[in-house]
Amino acid sequence: MSISCVEFCKALSDETRQSILKMLQRGEMSVGEIVGAFNISQPTISHHLNVLKNVALVTSRREGKQVFYSIHQENVEECCGKMVAKFCVELPSPE
Repeated sequence: MSISCVEFCKALSDETRQSILKMLQRGEMSVGEIVGAFNISQPTISHHLNVLKNVALVTSRREGKQVFYSIHQENVEECCGKMVAKFCVELPSPE
């Protein structure tokens, strides 16, 4: 899936979403576990997770009544690579 740099930046413009992605780097977590790490309501966390899911930065799976989220590492790497390519100047190699 090709993700635009604009959508990637919009999704990461919120500190809560940045924190959620950082937490998910450690592995899959349930919504309840994610909610427990914040002083925010479950519906608000679900909103943030949906924003991340809509731009394919996280994936989800349902197990009974619980929903588990994990980071979509390949898409995060793709987006970061696009940002580097777009905005970082290549430095000349030292002589």
